[in-house]
Amino acid sequence: MSEILAVICLIVWIYLICARGQFWRARVRDTSVSARPEHWPAVAVVVPARNESDVITANLQSLLRQDYAGALRLIVVDDDSNDGTAAAAMRAGETRTDRPMTIVTSSGPPAGWTGKLWALKQGIATAEQSRPDYLLLTDADIVHAPDTLSWLVAHSIAGGNVLTSLMAKLRCDSLAERSHVPAFVYFFQMLFPFSWVNQAHSGVAAAAGGCMLVRTEALARAGGIDKIRNALIDDCSLAATLKVIGPIWVGLTDRVRSIRPYNTLTDVSQMISRSAYAQLGYSPLLLTAALAGMALTFLLPPALAIFATGLTQYLGIAAWLAMTTSFLPMLRFYRLAPVWSVTLPAIAFLYLSYTINSAYRHLRRSGGRWKGRVHVDNPSLL
Repeated sequence: MSEILAVICLIVWIYLICARGQFWRARVRDTSVSARPEHWPAVAVVVPARNESDVITANLQSLLRQDYAGALRLIVVDDDSNDGTAAAAMRAGETRTDRPMTIVTSSGPPAGWTGKLWALKQGIATAEQSRPDYLLLTDADIVHAPDTLSWLVAHSIAGGNVLTSLMAKLRCDSLAERSHVPAFVYFFQMLFPFSWVNQAHSGVAAAAGGCMLVRTEALARAGGIDKIRNALIDDCSLAATLKVIGPIWVGLTDRVRSIRPYNTLTDVSQMISRSAYAQLGYSPLLLTAALAGMALTFLLPPALAIFATGLTQYLGIAAWLAMTTSFLPMLRFYRLAPVWSVTLPAIAFLYLSYTINSAYRHLRRSGGRWKGRVHVDNPSLL
């Protein structure tokens, strides 16, 4: 029986390395340069912000410094903050008067909406008054290089994309971040291989919510933000909605960075547990399958390599070696030492525990908690 399991483990890793869209190589990036359009379309940037006074200034300053040659307008949605977020945004906006900025005040979501999506709806409604061609939806903890918007627009026009998204490079300074962030992006690409996402004929859709350039007309045709109003994983839900309308694209980047810190294991676990069970559709069956799959893929190979003997041990070593090798490109992207690759099984175990915790919190009706709000979008519990 152990030999059969060892063979299955190795087959799984052969599939992941050879037939899963080359996700592990982390090569889908914003390195290509598209031709500059003859006319730069109008863009409105929408920033939902709830209690983000510590990061909103850096975010807005990076947006105000964009070298974009077309019309650019900023809309900040103060989502019922009580920490001076709106005042900080106003001060940041005063640093450059040639970029108009509007601050919209939101009093919280109505029933059936998540807070972020309700804030985005109000921001988009304000933006649409000036009839922009594109909307840049970005989080308050994101900072952008000066050429980010120009690259996004040029790439979107060249590819005819209705959605172009850059996965912000997450902070990777603390021990908690170094042990979790590269794995987070690695697992995300395993679920949604970017090369598959970027193929029009593929049914795989994903985006990174920190930086999404959306064609305004396509969003309206898809039914607007209302279409995904109660989605906890709003970026991937939006990607799936828009891919029906036209091509989408997502890739890694050094242009866009998140400055939100995750200094402790508690910070990281809360971030992951918030949406892990939602990713499984709140299905106990899918939860069981996911846990079994993670155990088979990440935990069993090192166990066989250490404790088994003979052929079973060699197969376990081969599977663990394949796993370790596949993690190296992501570690290079985050400039971490290769030795971290050996710890991937332990990191996977932590993610497995976060997934269980996410399901438990959901059953206790405390799942999806973010800044004092609890979002439940499982119809069976509403």
